[in-house]
Amino acid sequence: MILDKETAYKTAELLLQIKAIQLNPETPFTWASGIQSPIYCDNRLALSYPAVRNFLRQEFVRKIEERYGNPEVIAGVATGAIGIGILVAEAMGLPFIYIRPEAKGHGRKNQIEGKIEKGQSVVVIEDLVSTGKSSLKAIDALKDAEVNIKGMAAIFTYNFESATSQFKERELDVFTLSDYKHLVAYAKTTDKFSDEQLDLLDQWSENPQAWGSN
Repeated sequence: MILDKETAYKTAELLLQIKAIQLNPETPFTWASGIQSPIYCDNRLALSYPAVRNFLRQEFVRKIEERYGNPEVIAGVATGAIGIGILVAEAMGLPFIYIRPEAKGHGRKNQIEGKIEKGQSVVVIEDLVSTGKSSLKAIDALKDAEVNIKGMAAIFTYNFESATSQFKERELDVFTLSDYKHLVAYAKTTDKFSDEQLDLLDQWSENPQAWGSN
């Protein structure tokens, strides 16, 4: 799932610098799913930093071309990946669409916004992969539209085994620019975290669902 180490470390470094990724081992964040986590990731902040968003765009384009060739459409998963998805589509000179979590309850009741036709090849862009549920909802919508899904590319993943196994079951090829493993490895090269804090980060990755429940 992960690409090359150089890109993974650089992506982690940039996201930490702009505080798109925040680490707080002592006072964990609570996700919408109820999971207690020492890390919070909001990659949409990258759009506010030209140098960072350009780096992400360039890496996406380079890896998409290497891995998938020339897709016909770029799709972003709403809402977090709409911005970066548009940048990638623009750089590749391709049409862009985005996928809502659910179909609209009014108007044309679209779940997919934009023009895509049966049989067209598409690469899906995600900003973040955690449990994989939102990503798979988007994939299901595209499958219902009878398009050719070449794969999915994301900025960051937490490396949850549940997400990885679901992607494998769906035969969905996925790559990410960085992940939790490389983030923690990069954090260990800085002087911003104590050994105890770094140990907590390692412990969380072993069992995220149970971490902080005691």
